Amino acid sequence: MKKTNLIILVITLLSTTIFAQTQYDVDLKKLDEYYTQMLKDWDVPGATIGIVKDGELIFTGTYGVIEKGGRKKPDGNTLFGIASNTKAFTSTLIAMLVQEGKLNWEDKVKDHLPYFELYDPWVSNNVTVRDLLCHRVGLGTFSGDVIWYKSDFTSQEIVRRAKHIPQAFEFRAGYGYSNVMYITAGELIRTVTGKSWNDNVQERIFEPLGMDRSISSVRHLEDKGNYVTPHARENDKNIPIEWVDWEEIAALGGIISSVNDLAKWMIFNLDHGVVNNDTLLTRESRNLLWTPHNSFTVDHTTENDFNQHFRAYGLGWGLADYHGRLRVSHSGAIDGMITSLTLIPDENLGVVVLTNGMQSPITAATNYALELFLGIEPRDWSTELLDRRKARQQEDTRISSRKEKRVHNTQQSLPLEKYTGTYHCPMHDDIIITKVNDHLRMEFKRAPNLNANLSHWHYDVWKIEWDEKQAWFDFGTIKFNTGNNLEIKGISFDVPNNDIFFHELNPVRVNEE
Repeated sequence: MKKTNLIILVITLLSTTIFAQTQYDVDLKKLDEYYTQMLKDWDVPGATIGIVKDGELIFTGTYGVIEKGGRKKPDGNTLFGIASNTKAFTSTLIAMLVQEGKLNWEDKVKDHLPYFELYDPWVSNNVTVRDLLCHRVGLGTFSGDVIWYKSDFTSQEIVRRAKHIPQAFEFRAGYGYSNVMYITAGELIRTVTGKSWNDNVQERIFEPLGMDRSISSVRHLEDKGNYVTPHARENDKNIPIEWVDWEEIAALGGIISSVNDLAKWMIFNLDHGVVNNDTLLTRESRNLLWTPHNSFTVDHTTENDFNQHFRAYGLGWGLADYHGRLRVSHSGAIDGMITSLTLIPDENLGVVVLTNGMQSPITAATNYALELFLGIEPRDWSTELLDRRKARQQEDTRISSRKEKRVHNTQQSLPLEKYTGTYHCPMHDDIIITKVNDHLRMEFKRAPNLNANLSHWHYDVWKIEWDEKQAWFDFGTIKFNTGNNLEIKGISFDVPNNDIFFHELNPVRVNEE
């Protein structure tokens, strides 16, 4: 009986492949072989890649393992954190509320969230619902993420702290990718509906689309089963790490999903918001979400990879032209997992790439598939982009230069006891420095997963020895700032990385002796 079932399964799979190759003139076996080698070259623990065409999931490639050192392989139902690919779900929820008359795109955020404040009172009073979703409120890219990252703040507490995030450019005069504004959008949804963002996405999107494996909290992982382990990168090796729960700030990136479920999401969007003859997104909503709201400069004086003439951000989606066609896409990165989702509406084509490592070929996998399906001889994107990545890593001397500048055989200015105390930062909360035996320890009152021991580096600078393996940063130091009489005034952070900006904290000592 088992042998018969296996034969039927093999015949079914072969038939599907032949049908796809015949109909779309794409060698899916070649694609699968390319991805297999790509995964090895990039040293990614595991990946699942899905391609939809004309309303069907026609390719599911599964590679590597769920966890390094194990044997279990991912499949089309394996769950990954999709991170900022969630933002398109948030903008879609907002569009649904506008359709229902519960919101207007030009509503002032402050009319719904009176406590909402930014760096300037006039700006605070004039930020609209649309502004939240297209990264044009004047904040820098990733600025303020240190507030919510691994903290136990509620979404409302995070929004209330947004006023301490520094201004980066004039209101509506630049692009700064702001996760905090998407947390604000989630609070807006909760306030207007009386239900959490998580309940809204479940009821309004997951259930109608049949995305029955998708969740927005790690609390449900065990119930669902079949999920990957995230991996950090250390000494050019993949290190398994724990899942980070983004349930409280899920509106910015908390969805956990699979290729099979995300295929349904891609098909829904390629069908312009219609599922089973039910119109969940109106024509006006679809067009607005895919309308450029924040444009980027394209160099028209030289050729580029995709004959590209425009790049922009819509509402929860990145927009560009791609070999003469509209490209709608987003990527996402959560601790230990990097993902991407790309649509070519003109071709009714979509590609989703899910990986469980921090060195991820999402762009290579996507570009290679798109060019195959568009009838363009594909470049070896895997090799090309991996070479670029290695070159960037070699050019990044932030950590090595700091280590080279260490001054050995120095002493701190004061006895260890003098550095202990409570240091307060309005953007975050208290950071407590204590003496434990013969060393100092740093503890974040609202983010215990960022706690660390401190080892003397040089002078009044200490190296941070994180309690947990961190995905986005590793080496870092803190400097105790003193006054003219060597009294401790505060702390300065130096944690070189591209994502979590500890230098924005600047805690001040609040318990003088």
